[in-house]
Amino acid sequence: MGEKFIQFLTLMCIVTVISGSKINPVPKVSQHKRDWYEKAIFYQIYPRSFKDSNGDGVGDLIGITSKLGHLADMGITGTWLSPIFTSPMKDFGYDIANFTEVDPIFGTMADLRTLFTTAKGLGIKVILDFVPNHSSNLCKWFEWSENRQDGYDDWYVWKDPSDFEDGVPIPPNNWVSVFYGPAWTFSEKRQQFYLHQFDKSQPDLNFRNPVVVEAMKDVLRFWLEMGADGFRVDAINHLFEVEDFSDEPINWWGETDPNSYGYLNHIYTKDRDEMYDMIYQWRELLDKWQATHGGDTRIMMTEAWVNGELNIRYYQDGERQGSHMPFNFILITDLRDDSKPSDFKKVIDDRLHIIPDGKVSNWVLGNHDKNRVGSRYGADMVEGMLAIEMGLPGVAVTYYGEEIGMLDNKDITWEETMDPQACNPGDPSRLDELSRDPARTPMQWDSTLNAGFSTGRPWLPINSNYQSLNLQNQKIGSTRSTYKFYQDLVKLRLSRTLIYGAYESKVLADDNIFAYRRTKTCAEDKSYLFVINFSNNQYTVDLTQYFGAVEEKIVNISSSNWPQREGFIDPTALQVSSYQVIILQSAGSTRLLVSVTLIFAAIVRFLFI
Repeated sequence: MGEKFIQFLTLMCIVTVISGSKINPVPKVSQHKRDWYEKAIFYQIYPRSFKDSNGDGVGDLIGITSKLGHLADMGITGTWLSPIFTSPMKDFGYDIANFTEVDPIFGTMADLRTLFTTAKGLGIKVILDFVPNHSSNLCKWFEWSENRQDGYDDWYVWKDPSDFEDGVPIPPNNWVSVFYGPAWTFSEKRQQFYLHQFDKSQPDLNFRNPVVVEAMKDVLRFWLEMGADGFRVDAINHLFEVEDFSDEPINWWGETDPNSYGYLNHIYTKDRDEMYDMIYQWRELLDKWQATHGGDTRIMMTEAWVNGELNIRYYQDGERQGSHMPFNFILITDLRDDSKPSDFKKVIDDRLHIIPDGKVSNWVLGNHDKNRVGSRYGADMVEGMLAIEMGLPGVAVTYYGEEIGMLDNKDITWEETMDPQACNPGDPSRLDELSRDPARTPMQWDSTLNAGFSTGRPWLPINSNYQSLNLQNQKIGSTRSTYKFYQDLVKLRLSRTLIYGAYESKVLADDNIFAYRRTKTCAEDKSYLFVINFSNNQYTVDLTQYFGAVEEKIVNISSSNWPQREGFIDPTALQVSSYQVIILQSAGSTRLLVSVTLIFAAIVRFLFI
């Protein structure tokens, strides 16, 4: 019996090793039931550049409505529109003169209602931009405040000069604008400085004034009444400044130009604790609106370029709920074209580890403020990055044009540049560094005049590659394309496995291949293994060495340079071409369960027969 007992322990060890190799992958994926937005794919539209319906060269609401079918064809859940409100367009809509009007350049309120109705019919939610930090200096609120009109005197952040030099007023402190130069502009009319963390045409609202707080809540209520499904809150971490207006310390590792934003360490003008309370108040407003009016959850997305720890505070504080979706920009800020798979693994794992229980992460590859993903990582890596974004646990956010691999238009000249962030310093040598225009060029629909965007001269020059790189070319025929690959990714993205499945990642081929598995949670589902080559070389990899003994898998989706659409492969010798993406499908742990069952059967037979 002693010999049999030793053999029994040996068999149990085998069971433990086999089962242990397949379960409890880290990081943990929350199993709470997902609300609609937690399993969504959002598509950001920059209205000026999406589709022009009237030939004036600027995209508009009718144009967007005419192309909502494109979003539906891709399987998009919701679309976020950059600002469409009345504005002098100094910062192209982020300088708002009237928060409850549609700017005529984009259309009318009736056009917006039609957009809402059409989107609803297609099952697409519409998220509006909400820009609370500042208004335009042409906003009536600012005009009344500058004139010290009763009740509006302190709607904005006003300060006396710190001193005068030869009769010229000196700003209250050393604060610098994001868009270059002092963050203070002197009003001759009021004889005080007003604060503007961005352009001088964008004076900061005073959120220490409860009347301002309520006025901005009324803006939210107005658009909810109109039919908005939620809001993306812009530049939220600039909302409050330190009350004593102390000078900010110099950032000794930053810029050497005192007028550049990077010259200072912004500890007094960003990420103040009061800002979180404001987020929680807005969340309470949205929750109360839903409780009263019914329907699906109205959501709040928040934009703040902050580290993980600060970002997580946006979700909640104890019982107080905050942003439904604090944007996660790590695929933009923490990784670069020379980052290795091991860098990706660490950054992604670290993010997933800090997500609060009952919450999900989100993944953003690009937006209107940063270079396009194909221009940052290289055109060859577009599909690899899409496969990372779409396969990870959480919400995916696509910037218009990413579905076809649009690139920055780097041929825009200084004379053609519109972006105040690039224009304000007045230095053409810094154009490539500062301008956001290259990532904002019109959508490339087809190979006709102006890429099918407009019959008139576009507000920004269209990328010269549009005749070959456009949606129509990628849709027609049987040839694989980035667009068709994107469509397949969306279908996978909506599967139960990619919503709830466990996640584990590995680094293969001497840190040249990133691979991750999403494991099924139900017997009838499939598990998926994503294999992404970051290099220009071909490799043959043994997947069983990294993911355990697994059965042959069916190739479910492959990137455009993979000739085989489907088929069985040998997991011990998978060939991966340069920059290739291979997504493999399996029955998950079926073979494992069969193996464990057979071993237990052998144990029973050994002991009792």
